[in-house]
Amino acid sequence: MQHTRHTPESEDHGIDLAPMLDFTINLLIFFIITTSFIKEAGITVFKPLAITAENRDSGNLLIAVRENGEIWMDRHPVEVRELRALIERLHIERPDDTVVILADKASRAGVVAKVMDEVRLGGIKEVAIAADPGAGG
Repeated sequence: MQHTRHTPESEDHGIDLAPMLDFTINLLIFFIITTSFIKEAGITVFKPLAITAENRDSGNLLIAVRENGEIWMDRHPVEVRELRALIERLHIERPDDTVVILADKASRAGVVAKVMDEVRLGGIKEVAIAADPGAGG
């Protein structure tokens, strides 16, 4: 029986993955913390066409106004009287938020104006109304 001797050159050396895993976890945490969360309206509306409409992806909070006057925010229907308190709370948590109102083309202008007023009274000054670029409504 022949006895083999293990020398340091004959041993397999693996790659130490611990530093790479630490780096990956730190990167994941960084992206989670710096991500801007968008609160979606939760419904689909048919936006009006407007010649001067611009693509704008900077809205963090989407509020939808349906053709029957329902207001949706964060996938839940809300009443106009609740809107200001919800906006104030969100504005305190994230003061740099902007609002985009997704008004259905058949919705009443009075409801949309009231929603805009409540959003501004809630503390958010940058409010936009969404429209699709086109030849006019």
